[in-house]
Amino acid sequence: MEFVSIVEAAGKAVDLVGVGVIVLGALLASGVFGHELLHRRATHDAYRRYRQTMGRAILLGLEFLVAGDIIRTVAISPTFQSVGVLAAIVLVRTFLSFSIEVELEGRRPWRPKQESPRS
Repeated sequence: MEFVSIVEAAGKAVDLVGVGVIVLGALLASGVFGHELLHRRATHDAYRRYRQTMGRAILLGLEFLVAGDIIRTVAISPTFQSVGVLAAIVLVRTFLSFSIEVELEGRRPWRPKQESPRS
């Protein structure tokens, strides 16, 4: 097996893991959410946990997808055009990751966490 086909297979495998993480995370989060709705009345807390779990699954999946793109682009065909396309993809995915992180945490990443008031 030649180098290019090995790297291409590795990149596709990492992409597959990324998609799997997102799908599995969505299924697990939905199952837990459905269970909480059936057995509890606090739907606001269940929804908040559901969104956080979904967001974390998407963030982790995006990291794998970016890694797969980097593996295929840099190792196989590092031309200016392919690196430019990779940069655009990474920029869009980074923006998505940043937006999801802000949504999950309720603050920008460079802001310190608020101390909870002690009773």
